[in-house]
Amino acid sequence: MGMSVTISAATDHDAEQILKLQYLCYQGEAELYGDYSIAPLTQTLAELRAELAAGCVLVARLGDEVVGSVRGTAAGPEGTAVISGMIVHPRMQRHGLGGRLLAAVEARLAAEGAARFRLATGHRNEGNLRLYRKWGYAQVATEQVTRKLTVVTMEKSQKEQQEQQEQQEKAPGARDGAAEAALATSF
Repeated sequence: MGMSVTISAATDHDAEQILKLQYLCYQGEAELYGDYSIAPLTQTLAELRAELAAGCVLVARLGDEVVGSVRGTAAGPEGTAVISGMIVHPRMQRHGLGGRLLAAVEARLAAEGAARFRLATGHRNEGNLRLYRKWGYAQVATEQVTRKLTVVTMEKSQKEQQEQQEQQEKAPGARDGAAEAALATSF
């Protein structure tokens, strides 16, 4: 009988595994844009530990192994929470884990008062864009960061999140067919 993946709050003990997984998952993103100096590949363990202490960081575990993670920043005065750093181990992609992580961080941030959710990804990352659209996100802005990279910002409201959750509950076992390639959401 196989183990199931569980999602829970990350602890300081998870920092090293998250950082290693982040490095693995963002290789494709770096290759896509020809830039290996992106923040997820240069982040230090101390910087990641500071994020763990300051915000909402969730991990997906398969036994003792961290196989996914996502970060969220609580809503500001306008009620918009920011989701970033979503990663899923390559061997666990295309099994709905990215969607489960997204739903879990949205629920946690909504409980903290978020009325809207915002995330960003690179314009060439079609897998991410498909996944986010599937989960109800719509493009609200683009910003050309470099000659090769344009960041696409997407948002959805808590109402849309609740409707999406209800749809997912009506279709148990539904797989996320969207490519969960690097699932990179921060630069």
